[in-house]
Parts: sequence; structure tokens; C-alpha cells
Amino acid sequence: MRTAYSVQTVRAAERALMDRLPEGALMQRAAAGLAAACADLLRRRGRVYGARVVLLVGSGDNGGDALYAGARLARRGAGVRAVLTSPGRAHAGGLAALLAAGGRVVEPGTGPGDGTGPVAHAGPEVDDPVTATAWGGRVDLVVDGITGIGGRGGLRPDAAALVRAFTATGAAVVAVDLPSGVEAGTGEVLGEAVRADATVTFGTYKPGLLIDPAAEHAGALRLVDIGLGPELPKVPDLEALQYADLAALLPVPAGESDKYRRGVVGVVAGSARYPGAAVLAVSGALRGGAGAVRYVGPGGGAVIARHPETLVHAGPPSKAGQVQAWVVGPGLGDGAEAAEAVRDVLAADVPVLVDADGLRLLDPEAVRARTAPTVLTPHAGEAAALLGVPREEVEAGRLAAVRELAARHRATVLLKGSTTLVATADRDVPVRVNPTGTSWLATAGSGDVLSGLTGSLLAAGLAPRDAASAGAYLHGLAARFAADGSPVAAQDVAEAIPAAWRDVRV
Repeated sequence: MRTAYSVQTVRAAERALMDRLPEGALMQRAAAGLAAACADLLRRRGRVYGARVVLLVGSGDNGGDALYAGARLARRGAGVRAVLTSPGRAHAGGLAALLAAGGRVVEPGTGPGDGTGPVAHAGPEVDDPVTATAWGGRVDLVVDGITGIGGRGGLRPDAAALVRAFTATGAAVVAVDLPSGVEAGTGEVLGEAVRADATVTFGTYKPGLLIDPAAEHAGALRLVDIGLGPELPKVPDLEALQYADLAALLPVPAGESDKYRRGVVGVVAGSARYPGAAVLAVSGALRGGAGAVRYVGPGGGAVIARHPETLVHAGPPSKAGQVQAWVVGPGLGDGAEAAEAVRDVLAADVPVLVDADGLRLLDPEAVRARTAPTVLTPHAGEAAALLGVPREEVEAGRLAAVRELAARHRATVLLKGSTTLVATADRDVPVRVNPTGTSWLATAGSGDVLSGLTGSLLAAGLAPRDAASAGAYLHGLAARFAADGSPVAAQDVAEAIPAAWRDVRV
């Protein structure tokens, strides 16, 4: 399991660990890990000796980490120059270590050229002006140590100008702990921020490294163990399943199992206008672990033509026969019959997953009044409508949105998107972040497949949070397999679910 903790928790753990260590030991551990990661990257691009490295150094501990790491790289033969974004406030010990190792230090000012470059000041600690054209325009690596986990509101204009100038050289960018300018605790990006090729983070992941839009700025993640583990609480703020976690959740039928003991999932989906939604939801459901699928709706002919093993009923859902979970909403439309179908399903005393049109038709009071579990699976636009806020607000603050939706509806919420999140109404339970997927998954009908898959896992006996997490994971993994770098259709994703399942179980 990959876990992440809030800024407050990380700071408390760091203080507790520093109280038990010699002064400066924690920073040295971080710097050693950062230097090793930078050296690995430089070797992949050529070599460490003779490489040209620029450190963008702020006033906090991240700047100190960058300076000490720069000193280690300088001792290995790299040419290292540190640009101070907060002159006079940089970590003194780190500065001394860099200079002792042969590195050079400059302070930004009214530099040559376009006025955005740093300029040297008199004194033995500074060098000639370092601009984006330093070293004949070649910079191999930029290390972002401008701000830390306490930074708020994006980069200051002068720091942003430095970042633009140096990243324009084509150098690789490594962020220290997290990209400067992103919100560590929420994943928000409230201004200009560094876009890193890789982020070296210390002790534990931070939520902003796992949640978009901030996660898009982080690049490849590398976690450096600095001994923080024993100081962290057992329950994190966020967690992301890995293969072993998912394998432990997936249902496996026993020798005495039959189709009913494995669970039956009911699917209420499709309409005269959207018959394909019924087919796609059933496609996902058939591959999700339940023993049988009951379909209710006007798309029975299309469903049987594609999946003759489906149990089809004209409706209403409550008369269709016993199920262990319901999926309602994909392609349902917005007529009176659709609204009645949603009400009928919500009245059932089994887990219910509501998606797509069902989200627009549901009565929040009816959801809150249910005693059986409810799973809601909105995308950002549907979540915005449920919350009564602009879509942009949901997309910018996905963590806050999914928590609010879950609390408001007393339900498990799977918020779909570039970062899919799963939250329960209990704020003491970690939010789950789905690590799988591909941008090719943004295709019509893919959400219908996810709904059927997740509903089938519910019927097979998984708890709502586990079913939603496992469904999102398998769905994203199946999309990767199906796409393999090319466009993919929703039915392709459904057909790749068995391959994803096998890959996890092996």
C-alpha cells in the first residue's frame, strides 16, 4: 500500500524524529537520497562527472536539502551552481558545504539580457552571472528547492521567472520533496508551479504528489526513507492500492460455489436513445466476479444479442428477482420511467451503485435514509451538480470535493477523472487514490463499464470502499492493456478486464 499523510502530520513526525537525532542528521539523510536520485538521472542522460547542475534554492529546508545534495554532486565532479531565490535567508550550513565542495553561488537580481536572470554580487561566495544561457546554453539538471510543504499560493513572480528561464534550456527537472508552487496537502495548484520530470520525496508521500492537478507536476516519484515511519500514525490520510493489496481483495469462487452463491448483480441501464449503455454496463458486470447478471430496462434485445448469458427482465427492478447489488443509471435518460426505476432501486435493501443519469435523478434524502450501502460514481461535472458548485472548483480541489460528497450523502463516492478518488462518509477513513489508468480512457462509455464492474464486485461480497477501489484499479489497468499506446473503445476496456485480473492475481 502506498500511503500519504497531511502536512501537519508530516511536520509533527519530523519534529519527533529530529528530537532523537543529532542536529542536522535528518537533512543529511534527505540530501543523500536526493543526490543519489540526481546522480541516477544524470547517468541515464550521460554521466555525473562534468554535468552542469543548477540548484534553485529557497529559504526553507528544501533549499538546504538541495544545497547539501549539490555539494555531494560537486564532489563527484559535477559543475554545480546555486541560484538563491531568497538572498540572505538560504541555509547557512548548506551554502558552506556547497562552496567547500567547489560549487558556486549567485543571487538573483537585475541580470543581463531580459532582466530575469540572476546576477553576481561582490564577495568570494558568488560567481559570474548565471542565466538561462549559462555554460553556452547547456544545463543538464535543474534541482527545484524553492519552496517546501508549507508553500501556499503558487510561485512568486521572480521565482516563476527563474523557473521558466532554466527549464527552457531543456534540462531535466528534479523537485525536492514536491514541486514548488503546488499545495502539498490538497493537490491544488493555485498559481504558477514547477513541472518536474521527477520528484524525490522524503519519509512519506504527500497528498499533492498523488492527486491531480498537482500530481501532473510531479513526474516520476521516488520515496527516500529517512526513518520517519515509526513516527507516523498507523492510519494515513490517503492510500493507494498496489498489486498485492488488490489481489487480496479480488473474489475467488470456492469449490462448492454456484452462480447464486457467487452473487447476482442487477443492472438498470440504457434507454431507447442510449441502448449501448446497457450493453457496456452488462459487459463490465459479467467480468467483475459475480455469478450472474440480471438486466432490467428497454435494452434487453441489445444485451441478449451481445451477452446471451444475461438474465433479462422487463421490470420494474423490484420484480426482477433476487440480487446482491444493483447498478442503476448508465444511459437511463431523464423520463418518468427512469426516475421511478431509480426510486425503486434505492428502496432495495442491498448495496446500490448510482452512476450517470441516475445521479441526476436521485433524491439525496432517499440516499441518506438508506440502511444498505450506497456508492456514487460521478465525474467532475456530475459532482459539481451534486455539490452546487462550478465544475472547475471540483477539478481544482478533487480531494475536498470527494470528501464533501461522501459526507453530504452518507455514501461511498468514487470521483472519476485523471485522478480517481474513493472516499467514505467517515473522515477518519483514508481516501483512496487510484494509481492506474491512461488518458485514452477518456472515451464514451468507459464509465458504464466501470459501473458494471464495480457493481459486480459489490454483489460478490466486497465492501463498498473495496469494491470501488478494486473496480477503479482493474478498469484503469484494463484500459492500459487495451490501449497499449493507441486509441481504445469502451468495449475494448471491458474485454481486457480478464487480462488485468489475471495479471494482478499471478
